[in-house]
Amino acid sequence: MRIDNLKDWPYRSLLTAAMVTLAVLGAPVLARGVPAPSARVRDLAIGTCGACHGVDGNTTNPMFPRLAGQHAGYLAQQLREFKDHKRSDPDALAYMYGMASPLSNATIEALAQYFARQTAGPGKRHATTEVAVGNRIYHQGIAAQGVPACSACHGPGGLGNKQFPRLAGQHAEYIVMQLRYYRHKLRQGAVMQSVAAMLHRSQRRAVADYLASLR
Repeated sequence: MRIDNLKDWPYRSLLTAAMVTLAVLGAPVLARGVPAPSARVRDLAIGTCGACHGVDGNTTNPMFPRLAGQHAGYLAQQLREFKDHKRSDPDALAYMYGMASPLSNATIEALAQYFARQTAGPGKRHATTEVAVGNRIYHQGIAAQGVPACSACHGPGGLGNKQFPRLAGQHAEYIVMQLRYYRHKLRQGAVMQSVAAMLHRSQRRAVADYLASLR
């Protein structure tokens, strides 16, 4: 089944340019293996990560996740998994492996802290009917399908914690894409693979629309 033809992704050239920026800007800091000065981390976050995720982590491009206000522990863990090739979803394989591979542990932690400190922007308004359905699924689950309440892990307001990501205000398109990856076992996580498989397409979209509408 075709998920995404990443080879033809219109942002491939942008990501390639970002990787060059990382090599030029980030390498001297990363090579020392010590915490990068805050100004240099800010330059790395804005000049490289910001090319896709927005300089303050509030990208308006729904192909990329919003990082502003995300938990530092979760961000650091994902960067380490990209660096160690422990995530196997298409975006990880095509882009994030290369972006994360030069990063030292100290720089990973510093970048995670940078984006965690940014203020998350407002959510995006979606159709009222879809949001209402998604709200019900998120908070109550779907007993007839064996779907647990999403809020049990991600919190009543979608704010998550160190282990589970903040989903409030995330792009609906990005959430749908990640659920599709879980459903087809292109992203690891037994619980999320099971949940995504039990949700119908319209239900996945409804939950995504609800979460995108939050702040």
